[in-house]
Amino acid sequence: MFTVYKYTLPAKKGHFSLDLPRGAKILAVQEQYGEGQIWALVNSDGSRETRNFLLVKTGDPIKETEILNFVGTFRLVGDNFIFHLFEIVRKE
Repeated sequence: MFTVYKYTLPAKKGHFSLDLPRGAKILAVQEQYGEGQIWALVNSDGSRETRNFLLVKTGDPIKETEILNFVGTFRLVGDNFIFHLFEIVRKE
């Protein structure tokens, strides 16, 4: 059975990991109630896997040693902070 779940992003930028059901498909990243959130379509009966992400603000440097998939962009604090979320596919 598949369900859409929501996961709260960390309050600070940088690298972080989420323990998600295996094969979870990220649908969106947006602000809700002043925090960044990820919505994902998951098989709630499946095993879990750790997935790694990078959260940066506009203008932040990104290491070229990581292969990244862009997830989405969202705004916080009345558009004063623009964040970009990437999933780390692998590190070279």
